[in-house]
Amino acid sequence: MENIKRIADDKLFKWMIDIRREIHQWPEKAFKEHRTSELISKRLKEIGIEHRTGVAKTGILGRLKTDKKAPTVALRADMDALPMHEDTGLPFASKVPGVMHACGHDGHVAILLGAAKLLKASPPKGNVVFIFQPAEEAGGGAKPMIEEGVLKGVDIIFGGHIETHYQVGEIAIKRGVHTAYTDSFDIEITGRGGHAARPHEAVDSVVIASHLITHLQAIVSRELDPLYPSVITIGYMQAGTVSNAIADKAILQGTIRTIETSVRAQIVDKIKNTASSLSTLHNAKIDVGINPGYPPVINSDREFKFAWDTAERLFGEKRVISIPHPSLGGEDFAYFTQKIPGCFVRFGAAKDGCEYIASHSSQFDFDEEALRVGAVYLSELVRDAVEKLK
Repeated sequence: MENIKRIADDKLFKWMIDIRREIHQWPEKAFKEHRTSELISKRLKEIGIEHRTGVAKTGILGRLKTDKKAPTVALRADMDALPMHEDTGLPFASKVPGVMHACGHDGHVAILLGAAKLLKASPPKGNVVFIFQPAEEAGGGAKPMIEEGVLKGVDIIFGGHIETHYQVGEIAIKRGVHTAYTDSFDIEITGRGGHAARPHEAVDSVVIASHLITHLQAIVSRELDPLYPSVITIGYMQAGTVSNAIADKAILQGTIRTIETSVRAQIVDKIKNTASSLSTLHNAKIDVGINPGYPPVINSDREFKFAWDTAERLFGEKRVISIPHPSLGGEDFAYFTQKIPGCFVRFGAAKDGCEYIASHSSQFDFDEEALRVGAVYLSELVRDAVEKLK
């Protein structure tokens, strides 16, 4: 880590920590990242990087131009927080009720600003685009940013995510398919309400919902090839208002995670067929809505090699981890890699005392030394990639 500290000294490290903690205290949900955007703009002006605000509502696009004829590399960080209460007890914990940075996006902004400062101080022999993106957690902010031209003239793109499953100074990378499709579904069951003492006069939506949940869980375990990873999770169920009445309606909401397009289509068909069968069996109406989510992030071979080589040069062979299997998590960085070649990596950020706390937890936190590592890594990755592209 000594070479990393030589590139990003303690003064820069503190600068990034201050940025991360200010953003953490004032988290903002998707497409409402106004304060965060203002802070980013202020820091980019301080660095001396030209930029455009208001991209896809709250996004920012920065540019560092060194040679119009040289390659252009983009770096991306997401900005939004989650709608949940923070329970970390940190001195810089969220001051916004019901909103928290529980996935490290505050760190991602600090990392990208740190990389921008390093690249501005010692410009690469190519051009750099800095994408500060809103709404990764909900709304797919990458898509409207692309529609507003953030990838114009860009040759390749890199991004990363803080990951507490790995130690600080470790970089984890997956060749090829890295994340999953993130489709969701809404199911509304309409039966016939009645008195709890006379179930024969009613059509119980709760019982039907229970059968449906059991059948849906069996799709993955019993009807799909186990060699293809997939998940069906029901995360929300609502029915009834009192204990002595049979509910006439029940609502289920859940997510479908798949890697293969054929398996994705198969699951959707089986959910609809199962609902139709139970509707007939129980004389109820069941409506199924499928909501397409993010596509998978696919790391292209060349950019994977670029990312791997830089990590190995900076941290050593033993600190670069090949991720063996795709994650069933989702990432709208996928929209960028649909348009141009790119690679998405994981920055090790495990913190003592938080070993078993997952992201999207009210107690989520990470080791801030990952900020320094991430900034150095991204800045050096740009330099290496430009040289290889030239």
